[in-house]
Amino acid sequence: MSNSDVQSKRVTTAASLGVGPARIRQVQVLTTAGGAGRLTITDGSGGSTVLDLDFLASDSHSVNIPDWGIRCQDDVLITAMTNISAMTVFYS
Repeated sequence: MSNSDVQSKRVTTAASLGVGPARIRQVQVLTTAGGAGRLTITDGSGGSTVLDLDFLASDSHSVNIPDWGIRCQDDVLITAMTNISAMTVFYS
């Protein structure tokens, strides 16, 4: 059982989610036809990489994070969205 409400934020460019400390629960990604997609998320600016994924082109992808999710102590920072037109991050 989750210990807090899950929220979501949609982004179309690499940027900070601006949500402060959070746990990533799921990401949904829409890739372009331009080639394979790549998503990299770090724990705030200059923090360690917490998620680094590759995706097939021209498709939608849903990635469920098991257990309590991935903890970002500082903020959820999308550092790379290569060939990704949009994504939604579910966090708590």
